[in-house]
Amino acid sequence: MPNVTLAIPEDLHEKMKKHSEIRWSEVVRKSISEKIEDLEVMDKLTKRSKLTQTDVDELSHKINRGVFEELNKR
Repeated sequence: MPNVTLAIPEDLHEKMKKHSEIRWSEVVRKSISEKIEDLEVMDKLTKRSKLTQTDVDELSHKINRGVFEELNKR
């Protein structure tokens, strides 16, 4: 399996270290997988659509924001 390295702010890293029981690589892997699934759905929807790329980008942003807000309510 390929490895991905990412940079995070120091304060976020400190918070992550407080929860060493969490498998952070799994959290990131799941997040990436969910994002890819969302993108694939969008690709299928837009393949037959007359929407422009700008329209798609705006819809994607709205969907992501809605999901983010919904998850933050929990």
